[in-house]
Amino acid sequence: MDEHLIDKRQMRRSFDRASADYDAAAVLQREVCIRMLDRLDYIKLQPERILDAGSGTGWGARRLAQHFPAARTIELDIAIGMLQTARGRSGWWQKLFGGAKLTPLCADMEALPLASGSLEMVWSNLAMQWCNDLPATFVEMHRVLKTEGLLMFSTFGPDTLKELRLAFNGVDRHNHLNRFADMHDIGDMLVQAGFADPVIDMEYITLTYDDVRGVLQDLKSIGAHNATVGRSRGLMGKNTWARLVENYERLRKNGKLPATFEVVYGHAWKPQPRTTPDGAAIIRTSFKLK
Repeated sequence: MDEHLIDKRQMRRSFDRASADYDAAAVLQREVCIRMLDRLDYIKLQPERILDAGSGTGWGARRLAQHFPAARTIELDIAIGMLQTARGRSGWWQKLFGGAKLTPLCADMEALPLASGSLEMVWSNLAMQWCNDLPATFVEMHRVLKTEGLLMFSTFGPDTLKELRLAFNGVDRHNHLNRFADMHDIGDMLVQAGFADPVIDMEYITLTYDDVRGVLQDLKSIGAHNATVGRSRGLMGKNTWARLVENYERLRKNGKLPATFEVVYGHAWKPQPRTTPDGAAIIRTSFKLK
């Protein structure tokens, strides 16, 4: 078995435990969400139904509801604790914004329990890195979108937590970090899933910490610590911890320990079909009347 596969039960438990304190620690998630929302200003779309895939505590879904007040936003998350926290925090928001239309749904984004062609927009902020089969996930998202519907997402690229990955190198035989897809591979996956005109770009965001414990505590607070099959099932020993700290300390700059995140942004459209349901080719022509 691939040691980098995500153990979904462990992942669900981690996010359930993190749900109450998630918002206080999710600084990066909010910042990336804000940058995604800014990109909506350049897209002409007025969706009736939106899926927020991996909605967490609903911070992003509430901003989507503010941006598209007429739309129904489905908050989908694999962790029931996240949805329960979102529900508790959406009451005041709905009163403030005149009854925002938010619908919770506990499910895995790799197998969407939604009808084909039922949505105008699929949105996902820093959640796709938890998918074991990203190409199949894109196929699912393509399926639930209506023709000319929009997929818009962010996820992590392979340089994410490169300092921590380097610090863990050689300390033991276990896998300590998730595997992240390259932005060029993501673009290919979108095309293969049937999407058109994919636009992919990335940026590096670096957070700084006083010590290694702070890095790991932040990851734990957002439920993002190791959930791979190849993880260690026990506590880290003193010798392993000492080697980890020693390795990470070599990367200290200006008195701080860096934690780099490669953030990949993407959007793509579901195009008009090229064939009819029975397989006949569709040929489009245009005429100008004189």
